[in-house]
Amino acid sequence: MLFLDLIAKKRDGGRHSPEELEFVARAAADGSVPDYQLAAWLMAVVCRGMDEGETVALTRAMARSGETLGLSGLRRPKADKHSTGGVGDGVSLALAPLAAACGLAVPMMSGRGLGHTGGTLDKLEAIKGFQVRLPLPKIRAQLKKISVCMFGQTGTLAPADRTLYALRDATATVPAQPLIVGSILSKKAAEELDALVLDVKVGSGAIFKDAPSARALARALVKTAGGLGIPTVAVLTAMEQPLGRYVGNALEVRQALEILNGDERADDYLECLLALGGWMLKLSGRARSPQAGADRMRAAIRDGSGLKVFRAMVKAQGGDPRVVDEPDRLPKARRARTVRALRDGWVTRLDARRVGHAGVLLGAGRAYKEQALDYGAGLELVRKVGARVRRGETVAVLHAADAARLADGERELRAALEIGSRPPRPPRTVLEILR
Repeated sequence: MLFLDLIAKKRDGGRHSPEELEFVARAAADGSVPDYQLAAWLMAVVCRGMDEGETVALTRAMARSGETLGLSGLRRPKADKHSTGGVGDGVSLALAPLAAACGLAVPMMSGRGLGHTGGTLDKLEAIKGFQVRLPLPKIRAQLKKISVCMFGQTGTLAPADRTLYALRDATATVPAQPLIVGSILSKKAAEELDALVLDVKVGSGAIFKDAPSARALARALVKTAGGLGIPTVAVLTAMEQPLGRYVGNALEVRQALEILNGDERADDYLECLLALGGWMLKLSGRARSPQAGADRMRAAIRDGSGLKVFRAMVKAQGGDPRVVDEPDRLPKARRARTVRALRDGWVTRLDARRVGHAGVLLGAGRAYKEQALDYGAGLELVRKVGARVRRGETVAVLHAADAARLADGERELRAALEIGSRPPRPPRTVLEILR
């Protein structure tokens, strides 16, 4: 089989066989085909597309291009969650230990942030000593012992995805739906899951700004996951404003700890958490319904079992477990600035993308992959959409290393914020469920 023939076949609108897609995945994983040919094939896929059968076959081939987690010996159902990314979306930090406390095994493979969206691995590394790069034997042993592990993609799990993802980023071939689906689900298939819940974000701070585009991806993900034998539900959630009360790495760890301690002030964060967790338990057979699953999650918050698992996970992965009971041990930025309302009224807009950009300017995010993070930098969102404010009242508190960063962050936050004379319609968090 010649790779040149596969490029030409897809260029001309042909349909690939499963064997041909296995060849593509092997070539990407072992380097037997030069990058320029892989890039040409990716562009052909962008231009010509793939049908549902091809997408399933490509995803399966990418998952098989390396090792799998090898978790067949676990007695608990294996479940995971994936988010398409947003601002303040640290839900995984609380969800994974809660799901483990409710009887699931949670192998949560996560990524880093880039641009205005945050990454789970960066947030975990705000905990001193926390290790996210783990060998497979360590991941397996930890899952057997405490039923949860949050880690980065290893070099041997779905290696074809690592190569193709990097090439897509460098060749303007990111948007193709079959390639997005394959990238997301190949890693989940390599985890050998019994259930998967997808959090597909919609709004200014998400990849997809409109519901039809997000819905199309969600449906493709659910269909492809079904073709791989993974029971899956997609939850469309709003990302017009940031999720929760904090944006920033250590700040979002604090948010998760507050939630696990029963603090319900971040009602949108809690709603998203319970919706995702409820479906994880339902799909895994640990709850009769999503609502019953959400009720079990609430119970694991009330009795402290979710917090207990979080503490065990931090300790197992080399982090300082004292932060669980003493969150002030988390990194803090050197300086802070209070942002006050300039008029009376209601908060009518808090644009998630611009708030995310404010976080990058403050030092909490990356404008490019190699950029160092200030783990203590970020924003506390004191007033969100729908809140009544008086002139001079605090709407946010910014954290950064110096005055220049604070000034840049405040400028961007004020551009994201609108205060109107009338209250807006109450924002929704969970928009739609797709099965």
